[in-house]
Amino acid sequence: MEQVSHPRSAPYTHKLDPTLERHFKGHKNAITSVDFNPDLKQLVSASLDTYVMIWNLKPQSRAYRFVGHKEAVTSVHFSPSGNLVASASQDRTVRLWIPSIKGESTVFRTHTASVRSVNFSSDSQKLVTGSDDKTIKVWSVHRQRFLFSLTQHTNWVRCAKFSPDGRLIVSCSDDRTVKIWDAANKLCINTFADYGGFANFVDFNPTGTCVASAGSDNTTQIWDIRTNKLLQHYQVHSGAVNTLTFHPSGNYLITASNDGTLKILDLLEGRLIYTLHGHEGPVLSVAFSRSGEHFVSGGNDAQVLLWKTNFDAFNYKDVLENHRKRTNPDPPPHLTDIRPRSAHMHTARNPSIEINPRLAIADTQTSDPSVIDIGVPLFAQAQEESFVAFTSVSPETRVEASYGDLGLNLVLGQSGDVWQKGVHPEFQDTLLNPGM
Repeated sequence: MEQVSHPRSAPYTHKLDPTLERHFKGHKNAITSVDFNPDLKQLVSASLDTYVMIWNLKPQSRAYRFVGHKEAVTSVHFSPSGNLVASASQDRTVRLWIPSIKGESTVFRTHTASVRSVNFSSDSQKLVTGSDDKTIKVWSVHRQRFLFSLTQHTNWVRCAKFSPDGRLIVSCSDDRTVKIWDAANKLCINTFADYGGFANFVDFNPTGTCVASAGSDNTTQIWDIRTNKLLQHYQVHSGAVNTLTFHPSGNYLITASNDGTLKILDLLEGRLIYTLHGHEGPVLSVAFSRSGEHFVSGGNDAQVLLWKTNFDAFNYKDVLENHRKRTNPDPPPHLTDIRPRSAHMHTARNPSIEINPRLAIADTQTSDPSVIDIGVPLFAQAQEESFVAFTSVSPETRVEASYGDLGLNLVLGQSGDVWQKGVHPEFQDTLLNPGM
């Protein structure tokens, strides 16, 4: 297999190859979920450390850590409008955050066990959640209230997603089934049970005609929900597949696995084209940006990695020809039919281009962003983190203080204003203005 390194090693890379652009460090435990703001200026991550973090993609910008959940955060999703962030947690709650410096959130409490999944409908009006209480619940975002439950799974529900048009919901469970639901009639209309293990994650393709599942048995499967047939079956990982994400074109799929790699699949040709190394240990989350120009991954190593897609900017035939020349001098197999009569089996023996940024020269230029905690009064938090609170400050005084491990510099301006609810005017609304 051809192995290439980081973009800094330019002679060894091709312009079509995906490249690692940035890494973000701030979480203290595994990254369970990642997503992009539709405006492509921010991304959000969830972690076992109980925090939700929002990262501004502009260099040297602050990162924001949202405090509120009491236990591990399992899933996070930006609303398509970009105005809200939803998070799910093992503390049995779902939180709806306004992504601003004020850290305001609404808590939904209806599940009776850990909540594993949260997802907005395409119009941002509804949420669907999946839980260890074996139920799927649908919520009204505008009214901020519970609407109904779907209850035919017989074991933990690991993931639930709306279709692009919002009419359907797909879910997967430890009962080893993938179910398709009619959201309007609240009925299960199909069940796929063709699994050696259970599915960790499911999602619709961009047109809503197919669903893909990430399997605990190391496989990835794609079904056509119009014909109820298995289209493609991939076994390219050596560990459980934790999650997946479709490119907006529908032509590519990225999978993330316990084997420590990301795999990029060409769905038109039915082949593995790239294997990405970058995380140390299992990769737990991955998501394409809305444009497809970038994707982000999170792992057990507590790192968030931002990648540039690159190959999607070229004509598909050029991508295919480049891959063929670099991996297989023989003619490629004829697998161009996206709806074959029988499911094709694709294994790790199929050649792929290996990309390993860790082979590159260490990046000594990019520093980790400063992190600001949002969602609790800072003075209240200070008591837990040995913060020294200044109770009287003259108008001319510049105050520099740090709390915990954040090393945050605080400045009280010439007006001598006192912090109110942990938010100083200097930081008001900076989250929504990444340029600050």
